[in-house]
Amino acid sequence: MKNSKIVGMGHFVPEQVVTNFDLEKMMDTSDAWIRERTGIETRRWIRPGEHTIYGLGYNASKLALERAGVDASEIELIVFASVLADHGFPGGGCFMQEQLGIPGVPAIDIRNACSGFTYALSIADKFIKTGTYKTALVVGAEIQSTGIDRTTRGRDISVIFGDGAGAAVVVATDDPQKGILTTHMHADGRYAKKLWCDWPSIHYTPAVKQVFDDPEHNFPHMDGRYVFKHAVTRFPEVIMEALQATGYTIEDLDLVIPHQANLRITEAVAQRLGVPMSKVFSNIQRYGNTTAASVPIAMSEAWEQGLIKDDALVCLASFGGGFTWASLLVRF
Repeated sequence: MKNSKIVGMGHFVPEQVVTNFDLEKMMDTSDAWIRERTGIETRRWIRPGEHTIYGLGYNASKLALERAGVDASEIELIVFASVLADHGFPGGGCFMQEQLGIPGVPAIDIRNACSGFTYALSIADKFIKTGTYKTALVVGAEIQSTGIDRTTRGRDISVIFGDGAGAAVVVATDDPQKGILTTHMHADGRYAKKLWCDWPSIHYTPAVKQVFDDPEHNFPHMDGRYVFKHAVTRFPEVIMEALQATGYTIEDLDLVIPHQANLRITEAVAQRLGVPMSKVFSNIQRYGNTTAASVPIAMSEAWEQGLIKDDALVCLASFGGGFTWASLLVRF
């Protein structure tokens, strides 16, 4: 059976940097308050009309393909993860496929929120391991800045999220010791409304004016304490699940790349695992929580910084809306 190997990574973020001090002008918050609770210092937000979600994904994909030495014409499968889409339908995968100039290539869109990229990478892995495809492009892309409440009312959410995209090129290999060694995905819909957004929804129509005026429906909602409690439990569980499935231990890991949800969550997870923060990659300070884009952006930056070397054992892990959580163990 074939194995799947990540051979190229790329990311792209909007030019506009939004600092905590910028947010102080929009709502009742402070740089100290945001740093203390989230660890975030800046995030990237698009300017009006500047980008599309699939356009961000396209830019990240171009860099990943260039680094992989793979031409777009070689792609046989696209898996596109994004919590939202530029339009009601279809999702970003088909639009990005058109930009890449590869008609006929299947494009799968998934909406697993913060776990989107790890779910997407797991899907591509299975298609390659079963011999269906040899080359896949996996993308996580988000524009969240246009769909959040930038007032004091919505500050618990709006200070956290940012825009951006990341991508990975995955190819078939005959080496069973290299590539994606194991994948693990979970979900628990009992807690779906602890982190969710009601609108847009088939339950409402544009004729229902109060929907547009009511933030209860319009904007994302999160029970922060509940999410924190579950995240710091599920992250270590799913990381250990991947290690146990392959016979490795925490000491064998060269790097953990978690979804960038909150620096305090990352620190708590590292403590529970007994892993030094030097082995846990974090860039939430600069980008905030980019949902499905956070893991591939972090992975691309870790590679750029020389933290992902040949033969490195890396665990990718995520937790987010749904609740969903997942992990992959990768030998580069």
